[in-house]
Amino acid sequence: MDRDYAAHTPVFVGVLKGGFIFLADLVRRMQVSVLSVEFLRLSSYGGNKTSSGFPKIVVGLPDDAVENRHLVVVEDIVDTGLTTAATLRYLREKKPASIKLCVLLDKPERRRVPTLIDYVGFTVPDRFLVGYGLDLDQRYRQLPGIYILNQEPG
Repeated sequence: MDRDYAAHTPVFVGVLKGGFIFLADLVRRMQVSVLSVEFLRLSSYGGNKTSSGFPKIVVGLPDDAVENRHLVVVEDIVDTGLTTAATLRYLREKKPASIKLCVLLDKPERRRVPTLIDYVGFTVPDRFLVGYGLDLDQRYRQLPGIYILNQEPG
């Protein structure tokens, strides 16, 4: 990623809440200068293990934070692609110079919307994962690693 941004100063856009730990670790590893770090919050899960299919912007960004900027959107996981598509659609309306997508975990088996991912940490099977920012109803984010949730919530 440093090579791709040698000529540009990127703005990192973290998708909350799940991506905050990955974003923090990623930004600390960057060698190029980072213009700013912004946060966008969407919701599509609520307290469920499956997406509602209707992601909503809960916390947006001011236009001047992204207009004519080179954006790196950082997400914890892409599964159906619906939330990612909503995120990218929202950001494109703000007229950035460019957008690249960086995800820690890609779960292609669940994809419902084609999604071009520029930087992928790991491709994972269709299991419900928690830890390292990933949660179930706001629980388990603090776990230091990524774990498969085997039990039903309760």
